[in-house]
Amino acid sequence: LTQLALFSINLRIMGGKANQAINPDNYDLLVSLRNVKHLSLENPILVTLLFTAVLIALLYWFFGTELGSGIRATGANPNMSRAQGINVNRNKVLGLMISNGMALSSALYSQYQGFADVNAGRGAIVIGLAAVIIGDVIFSRIFQNFALKLVSVSLGAVIYYVVIQIVLTLGLDSND
Repeated sequence: LTQLALFSINLRIMGGKANQAINPDNYDLLVSLRNVKHLSLENPILVTLLFTAVLIALLYWFFGTELGSGIRATGANPNMSRAQGINVNRNKVLGLMISNGMALSSALYSQYQGFADVNAGRGAIVIGLAAVIIGDVIFSRIFQNFALKLVSVSLGAVIYYVVIQIVLTLGLDSND
């Protein structure tokens, strides 16, 4: 939500331009589309898999702590959390801070594409929602563990992109 709300701030950060090119020759990038076919540590698929595994491990660990469990409880049922003595307002703010702190994935995405677009946040919200829904629908009966539920979201994003690629390969209009 903050990606949408901070449109004007993002525009100012990008120097008033809606698109900003990121030339791999001028910057040391963590991931780049140029390296997809190289079988090396610079391959964005390998970097993404590693980044995702580390992120899932950190989230699993954090949401197993007392604070993380309180945030999960607040998201599931704020009234019951409040009755248990959890500061619901603080946990909501912490949840927003954590989710916005994961904007590192947006930086990786911009590096991979080779440009930053001020409208990319809108697409990220659609992809994120699709990943959660697809992952939950397909894997909810198989994955009961919280860590595996985090994995199901990642798999949902992969499935979403595979479906998009199939649709585009079939020749359907990309605007549809």
